[in-house]
Amino acid sequence: MDHENLVPLRAYYYSRDEKLLVYDYMPMGSLSALLHGNKGAGRTPLNWEIRSGIALGAARGIQYLHSQGPNVSHGNIKSSNILLTKSYNGKVSDFGLAHLVGPSTTPNRVAGYRAPEVTDPKKVSQKADVYSFGVLLLEILTGKPPTHALLNEEGVDLPRWVQSIVKEEWTAEVFDLELLRYQNVEEEMVQLLQLAIDCAEQYPIRPNNVRSDKSNRGAMSFEH
Repeated sequence: MDHENLVPLRAYYYSRDEKLLVYDYMPMGSLSALLHGNKGAGRTPLNWEIRSGIALGAARGIQYLHSQGPNVSHGNIKSSNILLTKSYNGKVSDFGLAHLVGPSTTPNRVAGYRAPEVTDPKKVSQKADVYSFGVLLLEILTGKPPTHALLNEEGVDLPRWVQSIVKEEWTAEVFDLELLRYQNVEEEMVQLLQLAIDCAEQYPIRPNNVRSDKSNRGAMSFEH
């Protein structure tokens, strides 16, 4: 796998007792740490340009994975698996590993990203990836971690919470306060919010029973 929005795998070590993967070092750490770390007075607010750029980079990386074939998926999309370069370019890591390793020792930490139809962590469809990506977008927009996404933090059911706020026509209430200080980007923020809600639909489109509701989850497509 070779794409500018995937973290390059440089080497691996395989033995009975130890299995290691060697990736390029990503100096800015993970999106999760950037969003939820350093909540004190010294924190630098994350502006819209950085957040939307990271979202687009992650989308392109996931789309590339999906373009390799109908059965190729990431399987474990979450903010801690989006790593960042010095210029905050988002790169997707840990792609494909969900199919090779056993269930996570801390399954609840990824529960907030997992599509409702997923029962086997080793069998995650591309449409389930789309759901996880939708939750990731909601995390970027709201600044809130999904359920059990962070150790020792309760988190929220992001898709359900956002949908309840939007239903009451209080859309502005969902956005991270760090984003609300930036002017003239409200329309772009709302557009990305709608995309995130569409991606995190409860039910994916069924091949033999396609509903007319266009908001149901489909393939990753980011031409625009």
